[in-house]
Amino acid sequence: MQTRINQLRKELKITQEELADKVDVTRQTIISLEQGKYNPSLLLAHKISKALQAKKIEDVFLIDDN
Repeated sequence: MQTRINQLRKELKITQEELADKVDVTRQTIISLEQGKYNPSLLLAHKISKALQAKKIEDVFLIDDN
């Protein structure tokens, strides 16, 4: 799964550590999400979307239909 976490995080000038703290995960989890190595739970995707001020989860997480 591709994400826009890195792009949105940088636009808001939020570090990986700050985002991790906001959504109660480790920095390593944020790194894995940004690299597309980890698919978040629906709850985590929702928390990240809110923390990045996105209106919808789909604005942050790009779901591949294949």
